[in-house]
Amino acid sequence: METMEIDSFSSLSISCDVDVWIDQLKKREPLSISQLKSLCVKISEVLTKENNVVEVSSPVTVCGDLHGQFYDLMELFKVAGEPPHVNYLFMGDYVDRGYFSVVVVSLLLALKLKHPQRVTLLRGNHECRQSTQVYGFYDECLSIYHTSEAWAQFMSVFDCLPLTALVDNKILCMHGGLSPSLDSVDHIRVLDRFQELPHDGAMCDLLWSDPDECGRRLGWSLSARGAGYMWGSDVSHDFTYSNDLECVSRAHQMQDAGYTWCHDDKIVTVFSAPNYCYRCGNLAGYMVVDNGCKTCYTFEAAPRDKTTMLSKNVISYFF
Repeated sequence: METMEIDSFSSLSISCDVDVWIDQLKKREPLSISQLKSLCVKISEVLTKENNVVEVSSPVTVCGDLHGQFYDLMELFKVAGEPPHVNYLFMGDYVDRGYFSVVVVSLLLALKLKHPQRVTLLRGNHECRQSTQVYGFYDECLSIYHTSEAWAQFMSVFDCLPLTALVDNKILCMHGGLSPSLDSVDHIRVLDRFQELPHDGAMCDLLWSDPDECGRRLGWSLSARGAGYMWGSDVSHDFTYSNDLECVSRAHQMQDAGYTWCHDDKIVTVFSAPNYCYRCGNLAGYMVVDNGCKTCYTFEAAPRDKTTMLSKNVISYFF
């Protein structure tokens, strides 16, 4: 009885802390270094218990790259709803390039800690040490916390992030794409993900590869990115058929229209950072999976005065 009382008190204390953190972060106020350490320790415990392939049930809203665009994340929550009222699956690239990567990734981690069954966070190719030291996240951490310790805490969390998710056993989601080293979803389950992102191999491919959207290539070819592969429509057909999947959902590439279907609707690319890098002018996209229907929405970048209501477009896919 005494142990149960202590555990109950501890859970209540953690819940209260997370509520404070979430409210603070929604005001675009970074956590203190002590708050951040506590968040990173607690969320690492949660993420470590998840499998490489997280089983997710619909309804769920699937999102792509965010890249530190805080106001656009808030706009996403306005048009699509907030957790826990809406289940979310984020496919990585929370940091770098945007101005508010620390707040964006801290908020997502806090929401995951508060609602672990309602929020799924996958790893992107920018959730690693090498990318964050080149594309801005390391410098942002240093400017806010005046120490590299905060960045190191985030990196430890990134090493725990799952690689993929499987929605209703029919939609495989990851940041980048397929790999010539992986014939089945079961092969993903046995990878050792608790490490810095490798420069090659199956784990690298899942976070770096791209489909040939033009349909000119078959099979595999090396990616011009310098990591991962490009793959043709034949690979998509073979992989989805052999794994009894309807499609593969991924992010990783900016889409002018927010999302793109290719390879006979076997592959969908979702990109959720509108006006990417504050200059590209693209729409953002997200996909709602519910009752066997995959519905893609778009929204515009948050207006600078934060008051204009944004339009939302919808196209439904029934298969």
